[in-house]
Amino acid sequence: MSQFEIRPITPTIGAEIVGLDLAEPLDDETFAGVERAFLDRQVLVFRNQDIPVDRVLEFARRFGPVSLPPIAPMHPDHPEVMVFELTEPRGAGADTWHVDAIYTKEPPKATILQAVTLPETGGDTYFGNMVAAYDALSKPLRELLSDLRAVHDISAPMRRAVDKGIRKPEEFEATCEKYPPVDHPLVRTHPETGHRSLFLAANSTTEILGLRERESELILPFLLQHVTSGEFHCRVRWEPHTIAFWDQRCTLHYAVPDYCERRVMYRYSIEGEVPR
Repeated sequence: MSQFEIRPITPTIGAEIVGLDLAEPLDDETFAGVERAFLDRQVLVFRNQDIPVDRVLEFARRFGPVSLPPIAPMHPDHPEVMVFELTEPRGAGADTWHVDAIYTKEPPKATILQAVTLPETGGDTYFGNMVAAYDALSKPLRELLSDLRAVHDISAPMRRAVDKGIRKPEEFEATCEKYPPVDHPLVRTHPETGHRSLFLAANSTTEILGLRERESELILPFLLQHVTSGEFHCRVRWEPHTIAFWDQRCTLHYAVPDYCERRVMYRYSIEGEVPR
């Protein structure tokens, strides 16, 4: 077993994993320790990982199959890996609190983001613990939300991808047809920990089913504002050769759009299941 240290980033969420080289295959005992840390801290950060794509894929596949998200320019040599490249990030979609591909029937279980090219400063990512956000609500509100479902629609993030040149205009209609709006529990239960968490996204959640239109228009913005509270968050500052790995089932994230230099990241999405 490889020895490594787990250094919490905040009391609520996140940890840096120190002393582990992902260039080397993980034995079963070491992998079990990483998996426990992943479920406990929700976001893991690995520094000084100058490793090729195929090694990151090998690590990712220990957690499940890897597939390409719906809106994603792919890596030329690894079609299951997304290349996320921007110099003007504001308005591209990641600068809102969101869950990747929440608008699909089976949103991803987890995501790995690998820093490839970074601006001199800026481009940090915030992560939010949605178990803590749910627990912080009053009991009557938790009870109200517990059986409700929310609608998620790919059309808004797809339109932004077209406007930013990430996707071609002719792809808009075909993608929206392939991925029609879906509804998921507004409060989902984690399949491994059993914890309950809020499950929504500012860039694609459009309404709460079962409520009158005006009620949905009031409660949804309140929840999206609630999850921005700093008590639920950690901030990851990207450095060369940094890899972040987070649980999409119980977190939100927000990419700070404060840079104007080229930023290239590789994203690996681990397949999930129908939210319950």
